[in-house]
Amino acid sequence: MVSEKRSALVIGATGLVGAKVVEKLLTSEKYTHIKVLVRKPLNISHSKLECIVFDFDKPDISLIKADDVFCCLGTTMKKAGSKEAFYKVDYTYPYQIAQMALTNGAKRFAIVTAMGANSKSLFYYNRVKGDIEEALKKLGYEAVLIFRPSLLLGNRSESRTGEKIGEALAKFFQGIIPIKYRAIEAEKVAAAMVSITASNVKGALVYESDLMQEF
Repeated sequence: MVSEKRSALVIGATGLVGAKVVEKLLTSEKYTHIKVLVRKPLNISHSKLECIVFDFDKPDISLIKADDVFCCLGTTMKKAGSKEAFYKVDYTYPYQIAQMALTNGAKRFAIVTAMGANSKSLFYYNRVKGDIEEALKKLGYEAVLIFRPSLLLGNRSESRTGEKIGEALAKFFQGIIPIKYRAIEAEKVAAAMVSITASNVKGALVYESDLMQEF
C-alpha cells in the first residue's frame, strides 16, 4: 500500500516556531510539497519548497491550497502598536486563510496560540488567542489542532528584551516549575505540530505545553 503524500501551507514561516515547522516539513517523508506565504522571499532553497510573496491584506485565494495548513502567525502588542493591528495579525489573517484553504479542499488546520488562551479572559492578548481558537473550531475542518506553548525558547530574528529576561529566569527555575508551565524550545513545538498533523487525528484538539515537551 502506497503511503499518503500531502501538501502543506505555512504562514508565519519567518517566526521562531514557523521557521522550525518549515524545517520539519522539508525533512518529512509525509509531505511532498510545502508552500510558504511570506512578505519577502526566504533565504532557503529546496526541491519541495514553494515560496510565495503574498499580500495578506489582498489575499489571492487561488494560492491558498494545500492538504494541511500550519499557522504560526503572531505578534506582540508592543510590535503591533495598537489593539487593531494586533487583532489583524493574530485573528483576521489566520481566520481568512483558514476559510480560503477550506474552500480549496484543506483538511487539517494547525495553529500556535498561547498558554492561557481563553475567549473569556480579562486579558486582551489571551482573549484574542481564545477567539481565534473558537472561530476555527466552527469552520468544518476534519481536524483543528491547537498548540498552546508556554514561554518559547530559541534564537529569534528580532531582539525582545522582556522575553530574553523571561527566558533566563525560566531556565534558572526550570527544575522547580511544574512541567505545564516550563519554557519550551520552539523546536519541540514545531515537532509536535508536524508529527500530530501528519497523523490521522480528527476533531478539535488542544495540546498544552506539557504534551509538547515529549517531542
